[in-house]
Amino acid sequence: MIPGNRYTISFSVLLCFLLGGCASAVVGALEDYPEPPVRVLFATDRELTNAEELDERFGFRRADVAYGECTVSIPPDHRIGEMESPLFREDIMEHVVLSDISVYEKQVFFREVAGFVERSPDKRLLVFVHGYNVAFEKAARRTAQMVEDLGFKGCPVFYSWPSHGKVSAYPADENNVSWSKKNLKRFLEDLADQSGIGSIYLMAHSMGNRALTGAFLELIHERRDLKRRFKSLILIAPDIDAEIFERDIAGSLVRSGAFITLYVSSEDRALKASGRIHGLPRVGDAEGAPLIVPGIETIDATGVDTSFLGHSYFNRSRSVLSDIYYIINEGLRADERFSLEAVDTTEGRYWRFKE
Repeated sequence: MIPGNRYTISFSVLLCFLLGGCASAVVGALEDYPEPPVRVLFATDRELTNAEELDERFGFRRADVAYGECTVSIPPDHRIGEMESPLFREDIMEHVVLSDISVYEKQVFFREVAGFVERSPDKRLLVFVHGYNVAFEKAARRTAQMVEDLGFKGCPVFYSWPSHGKVSAYPADENNVSWSKKNLKRFLEDLADQSGIGSIYLMAHSMGNRALTGAFLELIHERRDLKRRFKSLILIAPDIDAEIFERDIAGSLVRSGAFITLYVSSEDRALKASGRIHGLPRVGDAEGAPLIVPGIETIDATGVDTSFLGHSYFNRSRSVLSDIYYIINEGLRADERFSLEAVDTTEGRYWRFKE
């Protein structure tokens, strides 16, 4: 759906303007309104609850896939790389706020996708799959923040699998993300078949990479005719066993023909914790040296995220957001993106951000 007018002017201010002499009042009023809301479509295999509160509308239990649209307000002084959040009470003038959820029938949803793509100036479709410890409400807000910061003009969609949204629920989230893979595969197939678009970009963070890579590879194995519709996969801080990825996943991703970008960091404490839990290193942990696979462009994001965990640099770092912008909007390869410098090793080449 196309966003409405950016500003709403009160009748009294408009009347004052028409009568003359109050232009400054109108300008002041305009500055006091938030940015136009960001509309993002979604699919989810979370349970639809009866909760009135938007942040509890979808829970963490498994369910059939539901479809819909979220409206997220962006504050007027929003800063790139920030998902402004309240400590207590939400305020649309200060925070990124989930303001509405609409649930659609499947046929209606895909008509909305096709219409969104057709009306957009950029005939692209972006699908984002979140990671561990992310509730539905946070996934919606995070997707909207990225759409805003990336200046993405195509159709944004997020897939929300039933993460518990709790740090203590890591084992449960591992089971649920595995369970969601089949549902995500069917959703991607429907998108490719029904969206009418041949430029689909896929992006996942952390544990969400397990579902996305598995779903994508199963889909193109079964439907080779759909391969060309998927232009790029952006794998951010993957919480995947590094040896399994290198042996069983990476080669198939390269052979898909899609442009594969892998973001890693040696300061990602969340992935280091996952490595200790599993007893094996993760793909997104660049400790020692980043994983290099021919045909995959590995970007070392070490040092770009100053947060405690260093795990969410994809939506916190201006450098990473800028880099993703050039992948999605310009189709530039790593050696064409001005913020990167090549590093050649005996294992091959990777890139890192210039200081």
